[in-house]
Parts: sequence; structure tokens; C-alpha cells
Amino acid sequence: MTPPTDSGPTDSGPGARPDKDVNTVDTHTRDVDAVVIGAGISGLYAVYKLRARGMSVHGFESAAGVGGTWFHNRYPGARCDVESIDYSYSFDEDLQQEWTWSERFATQEEILAYLEHVADRHDLRSAFEFLTRVVSTVYDEDSGLWTVTTDTGRSVTARFCIMATGVLSATNRPDIPGRDSFTGESYHTGEWPHDPVDFAGKRVGVIGTGSSGIQSIPVIAQEAEQVVVFQRSPNYSIPAGNRPLSDDEQIAEVKATYPERRRLARLSGGGTPFTPYPKGAMEVDEAERRRVYDEWWQRGGYLFAKAFPDQTASIEANDSAREYVESKIRDMVNDPKIADQLIPTDHPIGTKRIVTDDGYFEAFNRDNVALVNLRRTPIAEITADGVRTSDSHYPLDMLIFATGFDAMTGALSRIDIRGRNGRTLREEWAAGPRTYLGLASHGFPNMFFMVGAGSPSVLANMVLMAEQQVDWISDCLDHLDEHNARSIEAGEQAVDEWGAECNEKAAGTLFPSANSWYMGANIPGKPRVFMPYIGGFANYGNICAEVAAAGYKGFDIVGVEGA
Repeated sequence: MTPPTDSGPTDSGPGARPDKDVNTVDTHTRDVDAVVIGAGISGLYAVYKLRARGMSVHGFESAAGVGGTWFHNRYPGARCDVESIDYSYSFDEDLQQEWTWSERFATQEEILAYLEHVADRHDLRSAFEFLTRVVSTVYDEDSGLWTVTTDTGRSVTARFCIMATGVLSATNRPDIPGRDSFTGESYHTGEWPHDPVDFAGKRVGVIGTGSSGIQSIPVIAQEAEQVVVFQRSPNYSIPAGNRPLSDDEQIAEVKATYPERRRLARLSGGGTPFTPYPKGAMEVDEAERRRVYDEWWQRGGYLFAKAFPDQTASIEANDSAREYVESKIRDMVNDPKIADQLIPTDHPIGTKRIVTDDGYFEAFNRDNVALVNLRRTPIAEITADGVRTSDSHYPLDMLIFATGFDAMTGALSRIDIRGRNGRTLREEWAAGPRTYLGLASHGFPNMFFMVGAGSPSVLANMVLMAEQQVDWISDCLDHLDEHNARSIEAGEQAVDEWGAECNEKAAGTLFPSANSWYMGANIPGKPRVFMPYIGGFANYGNICAEVAAAGYKGFDIVGVEGA
């Protein structure tokens, strides 16, 4: 087997650690020190940080370029729901000062351009093989190495394996009868083509009203002859209040105050510099409550769920937020009967991620937009020329599946991951993901999971989340080197206790009452487990720091001789 080409600094090159011999803890040779699977936000930073330690790193990415979620999700209207100035790396201060975002909520195109710029700035592309999908990672206990095999037949051995596979990357196409019989144009929002899609003069059907559906429908409606929205579960959505960031004075102020903004973000529950009102929703009078809701409505999008600290824990507080938003929806939609169908009745507000939109509810005031309520008239089949429900047939030229992802664990379950004794990760996680701190799983030494189940993950700013975890992993590897250790693995008791902690935290909220993708409810047969850690970004960071300070308490660390 031919080893990979140079994948970063060697021990004698830039970024090397002269006091470290990368082979001291191995009894067998390896191709590289670490393999990173995925070239999204966390994968790029992992390569940067591991190379800075003097490690040789090789990456694999199934797409043709960097960007992860932002490479694939090119659907019309795709934007991030975290403000641009926060949804960015903090590790490179010069980058923070040099890069200027054009809008408050960046488009997919701008976010991808930013990630490509970061990759080029730090020569991160050179670590990756693109258009290469990992099919298996197998651990050999004798050598202490992982063998990573791809769909191209390539195999690479490494001491460490970093699973930066993304939590919103495994697309979900529901198994609807006749799904593949449609002869018109067919797309999934999570696998959008790179070439422009022309909607002009076409009858377009959109299945799904999650984030991608809600963001794309208003844009498509501006061009299409007709848009038919097939809605099973309505979602709460709040206007983004997006605006250009063209005020030089404002931009200069943001850049000057970045250190404080980042400090506040790291002390927060969600990785952004916002904190809820200091009292519970029902501890203030109606006038004050409305003032607070007005303030957070103006901030836009999912942040509304954080207006009061008890908003997703107390049903009474939640009802006050729900009633506020429902009145706003009725104000935006002209037809009261349509408004009724667009208002969720199956979950407390915020227990599914509130969508950030730009003109979604107003789109239903257009003559060319129709709503089909699948609760009343479910889809019977997809035909060659449209969609047939229980009472009508809708002829279409184009069909768009805005049906989301097998979130959190889907990308990992599509790889054959085998740890000690041939135990597969699919077996280990058959009843739901089992991790310690979301970072590691018992039976899988020297394997780390990025921004996934058991961590704040999608409940926090994913960029700072990635930095937090990669920095922790880097410090952990320093600890292994200092103690001449061979491997680190989550202890079984620690996994059990962390799972109980995550479940207890979730049970203290209203989140488990919603059939959300946080619970795996959108995937038939998937265990119903609330997958993120809901205790907050700052709390999670403190817990991880305490574990490290206690000598990586809860982890089993094995020395060269197996001691």
C-alpha cells in the first residue's frame, strides 16, 4: 500500500513539536497519526489544530470540496440562523479582523466562500482526498491502529480517528409509494445541484415544511407558475429581520469588540452573546412580558425561544410565548383558515428548532401558492406527473423533497465502524447513541466524535462548539504524550452516567414532548432518544474542563505495555 502524500507538518517542519517523537507509543508503523473524516467546520479546524501539534493528518471527504453542510445545502433561500459575526471561527484573530460579512444572516454561498477562504488561508485542502467516501473504520487491538477504508479501495492506518461527519449530512428521502416514478425534475434540498435550477413557468411541489422548505418556498414562489406545499407538520418560524452589514462604523465596532463578544458567547447557553431575561415569563406582568417578546421577536429567528429562561421548561411560560407568536402568524396570513393550518398544535414552541425565515407566511397570500394539509389528506402515491393525495391529484413539473436528514447519528451509521472485539458502533448505539461527553464511546479507543449526540451540538453555535471540542481533544493528546500512553477510551460506567445525565436534563424540559429530529422521530424505526446535551454550551465546557483537570476522569488510559 502506498502511504498518503504529505498531509501536514512533520516533526522537523513548521508547527512541529521537537520534544515529541510521534512513534514512541506505537509498536507498529502507521501511515499517519490521525485520520479526519469530513471537511466541514469541525473537520477543517481539527486538521488545523492537529497539524499545529506536529501530527501527520489525512482527511477524507465525500464531496468535491470543503464546507460540509454548506457545500451541499444550496437550495434557494438557504441561510444560517446564527448571526454571521458569531457563526465564524475565533481561533484566528487576524481572520476575524480581515473578513467582513455582507449580511446579518449569511447566505449559503457566503458561508461556503468563507470556509473555502479559511481552508486556503491555512492550506487545509491538502490534507483531504475529495470525492472519497469512507465505508469502514476498523480497530486492531494488537497494533492499536485504525484502518480506514474508502469506496475507492484506498486504506489508511492511523492511531487516532476523528469523526467529523456532520450531524445534518445524511439526507432523508421518505419511502413514499411511487417516489422514484416521477418523470419531472426531482431534487432534495440537502443535495441541491450546483447548476442553477429554473423555476420559471413551472408547477413545483414542495414536500416538507422544516427549515429548508420554509426558507425555499418564498424564493421559489417568486418565479414559479405554481407552488404546492405539502405539509404534514407545521413549524413555528420567525422572520429573520435580516439586513446588510454595510455600515462601516457598525462593522468596525463589531471587530473592535470581538473579544468581549466571544467571551459572552462562551458563557452562554447557546454559544452566542445573548442571555435570557433574568426572571421567568410568569414572574412579570403582561405588559413587561410583551415588551420582552417584542424585543426578542425583533432579534429574529430561533433566538425567540430564549426570551425567558423557563420558556421551554414551563408549559405556562411556553403558552405565553406560543400565543404571542400565533397572533403574529395570523397577522401575516390573510386567510384565517390557512393561518389555522400553518400554526402547530403538536408541540410546545421551541421544542422543535424555530425556523428563521424571510417572507414564509406571507407567501401563502400569493395566488400561486397552495397549501395541502397532509394531516387531512395524506399522500397516497407519487405518480409519473405529480402527487396524488387521498382526495386529489396535483400535476407537477418539479418535485422538491424538503424532508431533512437522519440527524445526529445518520452519517455515522452509514459507516461500518468496528472497535474492540469487532463490536460495531451500530450495535453499541442500537438503542440510541451512547457517548461520554459526546466525544467518545466505550469500546472505540482513540476515536473522537465531533459536535454530535451527547454534546450541545445543534442546540449551540456549531462553530464555537467545534473549536471547544477540538481544543479539548488537542489537550487530551498532549496528556497522552506526557504520560507516554497508547490509547484513551471512554469508560463504560462514565458512558452510562453521562447518558443518565443527558436524559435527566432533557426530562426537565418540554423538549421530549415533541416528535422532533432531536428525538430521531423523523426516521422510521430510529430509537426515540433526545440526542443533544441540553444543559448548555457553557456548562458543557465547564464539565469537559473538569474532566480534563481530574486527569481525564471517566476515561480509560492505556500505556505502551498495556498498563
